[in-house]
Amino acid sequence: RPSFNIRLQAAFPLLSSKNMKLKLFVLALLASSTEAFVPQNVAFTRHLSLDASKLERLPESSVKVTLTIPGSSTKAAFDKVCNELSSTITIPGFRKGSKVPPAVLENAMAGKGGRYALRTQAIQELLGELIEPALKEEHGLEPIGQPTLEQDAEEVAKNFKAGEDLELDVLCDVWPDIEWREIEGQEKPYLGLTGKYTRKPFNDEKFNKAINDLLERYAELAPIENKDHELQMGDACVVNMEGWMADDAGARGEKLPDAASGDNVEVVLGSGRYMTGLVEGLVGAKVGETKEIKVTFPEALKDKTLAGKAAIFDVTVEEAKTRTLPELTDEFAEKVRAGLTVDKLKEELRKAVDSEDSKEFRPARNAAIAKALAEVMDVEVPDTLVTKQAREKFTMFMTDMRSSGVPDEEIKKQIQPENFLKYKRIVKDDIVRDFKVSMATDEIGRMEGIEVPDYQVEEQMESIRQEAAESKDDFDETQIRSRVEATLQREAVMDFLAEQSKLEVEFGGEEEFDEELMEKLAAESLKREQEASGETEETAVAAS
Repeated sequence: RPSFNIRLQAAFPLLSSKNMKLKLFVLALLASSTEAFVPQNVAFTRHLSLDASKLERLPESSVKVTLTIPGSSTKAAFDKVCNELSSTITIPGFRKGSKVPPAVLENAMAGKGGRYALRTQAIQELLGELIEPALKEEHGLEPIGQPTLEQDAEEVAKNFKAGEDLELDVLCDVWPDIEWREIEGQEKPYLGLTGKYTRKPFNDEKFNKAINDLLERYAELAPIENKDHELQMGDACVVNMEGWMADDAGARGEKLPDAASGDNVEVVLGSGRYMTGLVEGLVGAKVGETKEIKVTFPEALKDKTLAGKAAIFDVTVEEAKTRTLPELTDEFAEKVRAGLTVDKLKEELRKAVDSEDSKEFRPARNAAIAKALAEVMDVEVPDTLVTKQAREKFTMFMTDMRSSGVPDEEIKKQIQPENFLKYKRIVKDDIVRDFKVSMATDEIGRMEGIEVPDYQVEEQMESIRQEAAESKDDFDETQIRSRVEATLQREAVMDFLAEQSKLEVEFGGEEEFDEELMEKLAAESLKREQEASGETEETAVAAS
């Protein structure tokens, strides 16, 4: 499996790098408020052993592991801690670096307020080295976050005796597993999801134009033998063109370069095809006739010396042709691509025409898919993940307050454990829902082999780099790249699920603005922000 950090990044949206210093400060304060007994991240070689471990499943993807640790391991852990302390501590009567008896070390630490410091560190050593292999190797689980003792930490340290067996009850969150529900007659329950969402009506005008443009490409040409035939819209002709720039008075000026003129140029008389004025000037012309036509070059022309400029052309009609559009039939569809039917052709055109417009409604579509996914899968979300994401959201909330002009001193007052816990309760449901959906899409992506092309990731990264450069903010490119990849893969999986789903799309027009509803939502939002930040009217008055 991917590492915990990478999979956690995949579970939640990409964070902005703005005001990174404040974000790190908030996270540091929140992290320092943890009062649980947790193992320190100490580097060591494997030298401890475990007799056995017993596991009990708890709610929210948590477990209780009972570790039965032999006396040889408790002694090894305690001796290691003592040896490390002996090499750094200064005690009267002992040379620095010499081996100091454990009793002397404990008395020295007790004098500094750390009565059971050595035993506590030995227990940390045992937890840090034994809990992960116990969960992974014995029970096939992956721990996340920090394990904590179920017993009172001080009591455990008080009764700890090096060389004697020790039994520890340890609580730890583990990475959850998805349980897919069985659906009769369906091997993969996440395929064929049902639901509905609302979006704007399909753009029939754009669709009809796409069909007409396709028919235009297959138009049949036939020469017009009647020399008196006057060109009309829908005809085609072959012309020779010679041009000049128009001067300020609208007369012929400097001659245009050969690239802007030409012989045997085929022109189809249709609106919006060429520079303004050319087609209109040819309407009514006959074969052999030369007409002076005033035109304006397009503003978007690559040659900026001509873009948007007026010009004059002598245009001689050499040939005239009629154009007949084919009928939209199965026979025509076969010409477009072998095996294609007219119904399938229309379906593909509708999908192509709607691809841009549908991006606006992806959130609504994805919400419908997420709701349907929740009905075919179960997963327990551990508190470790909820807490970590709540911290990031709380940090962003504090950053937004700063951006709104709230002084740093006021923000620091809000960064308190009790305020964070209030905020966590408010956002927990949203975090749990997002994690479940993200974990499901991650699992589906692996099972279906859905991958995001490197160029798409690089496009997003380049955009983020430019934003970071403009804002002069630092960011961790490795971490951000992992989140970009996860976000793009989630979209790719959602697209896959949408294609395989049976979602009902309700097409509706623009909704009318409901002022009363918006005021109600604004009031509710303000109330939630006040609860999350721990503010009350009394503290606001006091602060002013």
